[in-house]
Amino acid sequence: MEGIKNIIIDLGGVVIDLDRERCVRHFESLGLHGVDSMLGLYRQEEPFLSVETGRISTAEFYDTLRRLSGRDVADSEFEKAFESFLEGLPVERLAAIRRLRAAGYRTYMISNTNAVMYDGWIKRAFMQEGLRAGDYFDGIVTSFAEGVCKPEPDIFETLLRRHGLEPAECLLLDDSEANCAEARRLGMSALRVIGDTTLVAVAERLTSEYRE
Repeated sequence: MEGIKNIIIDLGGVVIDLDRERCVRHFESLGLHGVDSMLGLYRQEEPFLSVETGRISTAEFYDTLRRLSGRDVADSEFEKAFESFLEGLPVERLAAIRRLRAAGYRTYMISNTNAVMYDGWIKRAFMQEGLRAGDYFDGIVTSFAEGVCKPEPDIFETLLRRHGLEPAECLLLDDSEANCAEARRLGMSALRVIGDTTLVAVAERLTSEYRE
């Protein structure tokens, strides 16, 4: 961890717990079949990919789902189904990000996400401590705003360029090995957050080393 100044943090699977199977079941109950092959943990297929890269609006996304389902499903029902992918955001992970910043690290969010989740469930979840998502990060880069998803290099390069970051001073925390591999290829350090390697555990290690 020597020389690391910037911690780049993924959302789903790192900060937010996910329940993909629940989401698939919810969509199927609305008449949308084949979701299992469209909706991945790390990367989506159409039409989910288009809304995740911002190529279509939320309204267009819902219209597409209605055509695929063959039912007159309300937008709010599709929203509930999509957000059922998100299981929870434990407050101790928000505290871990604050500890990293207090120890002198700059923190950045980089996420494959969409406007449905980000402007709704995610926005509310980050308010648990009376703060907003922007209060936890020095910069935020999302796939739907940038038009590209991880592990494509463009999204990482956008973050580095926009905030003037040196790759050698950056550590990516992500649950996808493909994303970690691309970050390493670009000169960053990367740690796969999985099993006992949690955001809270990594933050404790980094802040303990700082105190020493």
